[in-house]
Amino acid sequence: MAESGNGPLSGVRVVELAGIGPGPFAAMLLADLGADVVRVDRPGGAGLRIDPAYDITNRNKRSVLVDLKDPAGVARVLDLAERADVLIEGYRPGVAERLGIGPEECLARNPRLVYGRMTGWGQHGPLADTAGHDIGYIAITGALGMIGPPDGPPAIPANLVGDYAGGSLYLVIGVLAALQHARAEGGRGQVVDAAIVDGTAHLTAMIHGMLAAGGWQDRRGANLLDGGTPFYGAYETADGGYMAVGALEKRFYDEFIRLLGIEDEAPGRDDLAAWGELRTAIAARFKTRTREEWTAVFAESDACVAPVLSLREAPDHPHLAARGTFADHGGITQPAPAPRFSRTPGTLRWPPAQPGADTADIARDWRIPGLAAGPAPTEPQEAGS
Repeated sequence: MAESGNGPLSGVRVVELAGIGPGPFAAMLLADLGADVVRVDRPGGAGLRIDPAYDITNRNKRSVLVDLKDPAGVARVLDLAERADVLIEGYRPGVAERLGIGPEECLARNPRLVYGRMTGWGQHGPLADTAGHDIGYIAITGALGMIGPPDGPPAIPANLVGDYAGGSLYLVIGVLAALQHARAEGGRGQVVDAAIVDGTAHLTAMIHGMLAAGGWQDRRGANLLDGGTPFYGAYETADGGYMAVGALEKRFYDEFIRLLGIEDEAPGRDDLAAWGELRTAIAARFKTRTREEWTAVFAESDACVAPVLSLREAPDHPHLAARGTFADHGGITQPAPAPRFSRTPGTLRWPPAQPGADTADIARDWRIPGLAAGPAPTEPQEAGS
């Protein structure tokens, strides 16, 4: 078998049935950690109309092109499943079964296979068969309702909270736990139902505990961690930038107002009735200097203050640069693999997989000669086409 890198998952074989969003991201994480991930692309693409060369979620993977509407293509997927440790799919409930590559067929070929299913609503429930996107998933779980100002609509956190935190990461956790069970003595494979609504709800566990204890109000902008406190929020600077303040503990707060220069005029932090006045004083002071100037003021302090950076600015932050949090690979600046391992580090081995480009190598390495008879590789799609 081809060496798949020296990450902790080296030697683990994963089949990813091509999709968009949380499924590919989960498979990327497994690939970053050393798994040999074979992405089963389909003629015409998976729906994300960008040049595959820029789809970072397909890095460290290899691709084979298979027509799942052709019985021969279905047979090839089952051959891959027979030799895999994990299979990931993100279709609507029942689609994989109708194609003939559902859990029953795959587990019949490989009883120790971990069959990971990534959906928004889950495999059952009133909404299971309906379309959806991140914003809807986090809306019904209460997560979206917590984010944003008290006097405006909820703030949309891109698709990070639902698709990736509540979806991809929970799928990876579930797959690895099931893989551990499957590899134990007497263990068998199983289906992992990773629903974004379940994972996102799970992320709010601490908040539900605080709500039950009376330590959290069920409304935006009124709590410790949602901008309700004047010493946990973002403030505009003189040049239109922002500084993020997280001075929750008193000793950090004391250093914050000292460096901000308002310790003699700020009302007591424990006087809730004066929080409006305190917020006004903090905001006014931040408006007197630029973001860069305030960054220098709070540098290397315990005031828990940081500049709010853009995506393009973040890789150049001195701390992230020193840690190598971002890397340049294949001409693309991108987040490096995470988390880190002392003995088996994840690596950036390959650029985003081109649909069907690795068919011959996969056919050889996985000992499935029939793969080589599949559809020809497709031409890369232009961005926005």
